Amino acid sequence: MTKRRDRALDAAVELVGTEGIRALTHARVDERAGLPKGSTSNYFRTRQALVAGVVDRVLERERPQIGATFSPPATADEFVERLAGILDFISRDRRTETTARLVLFMEASHDAELREVLSRGRATLEATLVLALANLGARDPAAATAALAACLEGLLLHRIGRHDYSDPRPVLDLVVRGALR
Repeated sequence: MTKRRDRALDAAVELVGTEGIRALTHARVDERAGLPKGSTSNYFRTRQALVAGVVDRVLERERPQIGATFSPPATADEFVERLAGILDFISRDRRTETTARLVLFMEASHDAELREVLSRGRATLEATLVLALANLGARDPAAATAALAACLEGLLLHRIGRHDYSDPRPVLDLVVRGALR
């Protein structure tokens, strides 16, 4: 990926994560990235292509953390700690990217193409959770994953939207242990 394209994508993620989806224009991305006018449109011809690029960039940044965090845990306690760690990381250290992802998630409610792109990212997360829960002995890893993903998304939404940084471990522990019964 070219450095200019990287700069454009980073600026686009920052715009969506700090100002919302309406702020995402080719001109605003050029300005935020310090690029000559028209640079972003050379890489992303349409707004839809730019939005898809933002989604890909957010997922690209999350993948290494998710992969490292969700290697199969040995115990439920270890899994809860890892989940709490990634929740903390993406809601604090990666707050702008996470906010951008949540904004895009809401935008997908009326954009089928965006829904498809986001679904691919979620499939990666779900596959990782299914593996971890199966490794811990969940009777129905797919159902347990659906419950855990909903819990994680809810906690994340409250952290970003309400700035609620209460300890997620008791909630995560309840869901993880419930999945293992």
